[in-house]
Amino acid sequence: MATTFFAVTLDCRDPAELAGFYQGFLGGRRSVSEEGDFAVLVLDGTDVRIDFQQAGNPEPPSWPDPAAPRRHHLEFAVDESLDETERLLRSLGATVPDHQPGGDQFRVFIDPDGHLFCVAPRETTYVRD
Repeated sequence: MATTFFAVTLDCRDPAELAGFYQGFLGGRRSVSEEGDFAVLVLDGTDVRIDFQQAGNPEPPSWPDPAAPRRHHLEFAVDESLDETERLLRSLGATVPDHQPGGDQFRVFIDPDGHLFCVAPRETTYVRD
């Protein structure tokens, strides 16, 4: 069986807005449905995309409360320092939770819709160009 991963879909309040946040961080090509209830961000140089689907007002996870466990989170490798990346992400609307279990290895962020994601320096990940 030949299988190819091509997308992950995030439920969110405003697909165009959240796709714009991730486009500001990752680059790529963004498109939004005429109804505004679905957006797609195709990552540069890949066939991989992040889809954003309107889903009312989904309740964000409470990090790191074990009674409200995460269902998923995204992971990104960056060439810049974690501090530089944090400045960019804050300017785009991300927040940084107090609980940071990664030390200098990675940093946890919360996107404007409440989704958790982590950023790690490329040299500490298995991701190589």
